[in-house]
Amino acid sequence: MCNAAADQLDLSKGSEDRGPHSEPHSATVDTQESESSKDNMQKLRSHLLVALVCCWISGGHANRVYIHPFHLFAVENVSCETLQSSAVKPLETIPVGSLDIEVLTPDSRDQSTLDAQKQNMSERTAVLAGLLNPLGLRLYHALSSKENSTNTLLSPVNAFGSLVGFYLGASKKTARSYQELLGLSSGHDREDCVSLVDGHKVLSTLQGINSLVDEGPRDEIATQVWAFARSGAQLSRDFVQGTQDFSDSSFVRGVNFSTPEEAETLVNSFVEKTSDGKVKSVFKGLDPTNNLLFVSSFSFKGNWVAAFQPDKTSMEEFHVDETTKVMTSMMTRTYRYHYLDDKVKKCTVVKLPLSNQSHMLLILPHDGATLGQIESRLLTNLMAGWHKNLQEGLLELSLPKFSVSSVIDIRELLSTMNPPLEPTLLGSQAEFSQLSNIKPFSIDKAINSVMFEMSGDGAEPQDRTPEAGVPLKLSINRPFFFAVIENYYESILLLGKVTNPTV
Repeated sequence: MCNAAADQLDLSKGSEDRGPHSEPHSATVDTQESESSKDNMQKLRSHLLVALVCCWISGGHANRVYIHPFHLFAVENVSCETLQSSAVKPLETIPVGSLDIEVLTPDSRDQSTLDAQKQNMSERTAVLAGLLNPLGLRLYHALSSKENSTNTLLSPVNAFGSLVGFYLGASKKTARSYQELLGLSSGHDREDCVSLVDGHKVLSTLQGINSLVDEGPRDEIATQVWAFARSGAQLSRDFVQGTQDFSDSSFVRGVNFSTPEEAETLVNSFVEKTSDGKVKSVFKGLDPTNNLLFVSSFSFKGNWVAAFQPDKTSMEEFHVDETTKVMTSMMTRTYRYHYLDDKVKKCTVVKLPLSNQSHMLLILPHDGATLGQIESRLLTNLMAGWHKNLQEGLLELSLPKFSVSSVIDIRELLSTMNPPLEPTLLGSQAEFSQLSNIKPFSIDKAINSVMFEMSGDGAEPQDRTPEAGVPLKLSINRPFFFAVIENYYESILLLGKVTNPTV
């Protein structure tokens, strides 16, 4: 079954780069053909989802039985709710305290509520990884194409969590669009209704992925969420709890937007202080009519399992492009790495173990190949295939010291990935009737802040005994792609490229 699903995925892989609201290929298709095409696309999405999850399971967890994601995350006593029905359960809201720059304490949280979401965590995590990874790659493709010649960084976990948080405040019609994008639709709903999932289960599962990696004595992963609502607004209890489900600390505050310049200074100062200076000047161009500002921060600080050798660190050339070179600090270590020389895709792949249950997959294009060519071929099954075919060998690996950070406007990212998505999910067509007691209510700014850095230390003591054999020398001295991946479920935590390690 999985082989058939994989073949189907490969034959239709172009569809993975299209969202659920893609434009048709031809504007001259008649109504009957359009309806048929819509049915076929719905079936294709279902087959793709089966293929992605099934192939992932066959790769590392062959004894698992396939379960449709919707059934693992559905609300209790789920039924298909009519989109236009006026019968909506009463919205439970809570007041939002005003922002006080002197009060920096995170919001308190009910641990019993969070613990209740952790039931069946293992099963849900396996399935969620099969949804998280392909969407993360689609978002990364869009971000990288926009930032063609600059360092780029995206956290699929953080982006997925932000979208699910917005889902908690969406009307049924808008919620349906979120479920289609996230791969959480039931697949059997009529056009006029939607069966809803429990967003809290999804968010707590995402946080569970982080905790798999973040179990050491040092905090490797830190996630924070801020939401700033207009003064006088009450926010839904579901949304506020959602900010806590997948974060280590969260801050929900009320702000007077009538004087936007003062409000901008206030919220930016608050975010900077509560993030220990990591997230700065995140909001720009506020407006008196703003209803809600949202930012989620994902910070990863890792350690190599095998540290690079300090006595072999030197300044060397890094080729930014054909005409630009910079001098950068290059670290070197001779070690038995797992690697692969992919002559078909024209790149070299190296696996670098990180401490606390994660690893980095580093991809360097061959001479004559470009990073863009490699990135355009990145699909979930390709990365899984690389990982499966890695062979252990002695490498003298030279890698530049680097750290990467990014501030991502989610609305712009969705628009770049698929233009119809942004108005449907966050723009003019989006309805957030379950977000606040104020109607209509909008999410005006939605930001992801992502940071990645590696410590120069190693989790294991350096072995002074030289490795036996003649190593293959590999210098990462030109633009490269990397992914940070959780080991057990192979959930992608970070996707990035480095075009210049000195900036």
